[in-house]
Amino acid sequence: MRVIICGAGQVGYGIAERLASEANDVSVIDNSPELVNAIRDTLDVRGFVGHGAHPDVLAQAGAGEADMIIAVTLYDEVNMVACQVAHTLFQVPTKVARVRAQSYLAPHWGDLFSRDHMPIDVIISPEVEVGEMVMRRLTYPGAVEAIPFIDDHVFLLGILCDEDCPIIETPLKQLTELFPDLGAVVVGIVRDGNLFVPTSTDSMYEGDLAYVVTPANQVRRTLSIFGHEEPEVARVVIAGGGNIGLYVANSLEARQKSAKIKIIEQSRERAIDIAERLRRTVVLHGSALSQDILREADVQDADTLVALTNDDKVNILSCVMAKKLGTRRNLSLLNETTYPVFAGVLGIDAHVNPRAVTISKILRHVRRGRIRGVHSMQNGKAEVIEAEALETSSLVGKPLAALDLPNGIRIGAIHRDGKVIVPTGETRVLAHDRIVIFALAESVRQVEQMFRVSLEFF
Repeated sequence: MRVIICGAGQVGYGIAERLASEANDVSVIDNSPELVNAIRDTLDVRGFVGHGAHPDVLAQAGAGEADMIIAVTLYDEVNMVACQVAHTLFQVPTKVARVRAQSYLAPHWGDLFSRDHMPIDVIISPEVEVGEMVMRRLTYPGAVEAIPFIDDHVFLLGILCDEDCPIIETPLKQLTELFPDLGAVVVGIVRDGNLFVPTSTDSMYEGDLAYVVTPANQVRRTLSIFGHEEPEVARVVIAGGGNIGLYVANSLEARQKSAKIKIIEQSRERAIDIAERLRRTVVLHGSALSQDILREADVQDADTLVALTNDDKVNILSCVMAKKLGTRRNLSLLNETTYPVFAGVLGIDAHVNPRAVTISKILRHVRRGRIRGVHSMQNGKAEVIEAEALETSSLVGKPLAALDLPNGIRIGAIHRDGKVIVPTGETRVLAHDRIVIFALAESVRQVEQMFRVSLEFF
């Protein structure tokens, strides 16, 4: 696939790194010679210095033969115009744009991005995507990750196996016997930094991070079986009143009427602005690194501190300080990809990486076949893929035990006629089933092949 990426910042670099590693033909455009040189020197991509929306620069980058343009510069307007130019002048089939300003995304302006007006196929709004991920973590505080699939009928949970987990050192096949009606499938385990797909004879141990696919109506029971019965948060302190912090506060006000919410914001002007836009949230002006401010926000009585500033170091330190002062849990926004490795050692319970969220959204449109959703995990070590089975798929018709699936692939759930089916060796996939599959990075191509539309289909 030939892809043009406009913007060589953190997000653009991360997308280029991922796509180039999968042998795609990638060109990156940015106004900054330093960023372009850095991306040329470290990745197998072509770099072009220039304005991402200018026709001559797009032509130089190969827009005439491109399959996709991904515009993720810092400016919404540049991203939108780049997609418009790519469509009008170069007929690029798939156009992706990052749009941050919520005004553009308001429902009553829904026709703005239609094919007849501003033809953008995929809108990425980091504030909304990351904000929703934070909200899911607050709804299910016992999960390190909670990712919905199949229109929210199925969830992927990341669950830490701590010393209180009652099912550690129990073979997975025995768990199925103990909880036959649970419907949860352990599809991946991270142990000592290594991610693998377990077999039925494997067990989980203290310190493992287990990835579990479960029906939506069994999420809380699944967490309880793993020893995590934490209720939804009632008291939340948010460090950082930027776009994501404001989105989370607004969402909490709307969805959890009884929640007590406080925001700490460094900028006085911003603090006044968001105080006028929120109804029940208390806004404090000050630094999240000040113990006095944290105490004024009653962080010692809070269920969760959510650190959402633009500075990873502030987020990490405010989480550590809040934990020392008595908050039960914390959640940090981390942009730097190397920080999550030691976040747990510092006492950070959960983190969200905006770049990983954005890459996951884009991968759905890069993957070939009837792919409906993708979530990238563990810095690209694996993906959870939602796909639709066609009549010509190699999965259809045979018992799963007879398919001889590779070791790096595990089917977590099948959705058919409004019901979630827990896969067993005897289960047969039917045409039009929607399937959630966990795949290690080296097995993703095989998953794509399973859901490709063959010539026979036509």
